[in-house]
Amino acid sequence: MRTLAIETASEACSIALFEGDARIAHDHRILGRGHAEALVPMIAALPDKGRAERILVSLGPGSFTGVRIGLATARALGFAWGAEVLGFPTLALIAAQALAGRALGAGVTVCTNGGHGEWFVADFGADGLPLGETASLTPEAARARPPAALIAGNRAALLAEGTHAEVLDLLPDAAAVTLLSPALLTPALAPIYGRGPDATPMKVVGAA
Repeated sequence: MRTLAIETASEACSIALFEGDARIAHDHRILGRGHAEALVPMIAALPDKGRAERILVSLGPGSFTGVRIGLATARALGFAWGAEVLGFPTLALIAAQALAGRALGAGVTVCTNGGHGEWFVADFGADGLPLGETASLTPEAARARPPAALIAGNRAALLAEGTHAEVLDLLPDAAAVTLLSPALLTPALAPIYGRGPDATPMKVVGAA
């Protein structure tokens, strides 16, 4: 089966094309912004314009705009190609990258840039599966929780300050999707926001 992987939840934009587990093409760019303009031409430059029977796409948390761009593109291509579309958690992908090639042992704490000055933080076991929910925390609150001996992500170095943890400064890369546990793939293509809404709904006057 040919699989197209799409990762757009961070300042990086990456795609990868696989035949089975064998990677046949890959593109990874640090964009900051501009995912909407870059993603489709990147896919079009792949062999057979990236056409695949299965599409894997990042669900976040991360850049709200980036996640929505990736999901919209995956849905459109899935419809056009008659392909299965599955989502995966972005922080789990970073965890898989960090744990790749390591002997089974301790897990990893993933820490990435969130919104409004907060960080997304999640813990994963040595098998790459989450040990709890992803939290959106202030830097102070994030440092107050004990991390694993290995910390990965683009805020890993800041989280590790004052600890003896090993740091891996990583951005998610679509080329690593084959490292994900199948249990982390889902047909429910809902973005993972990692934090609640910024606005509180107005109370209706007269409501109970």
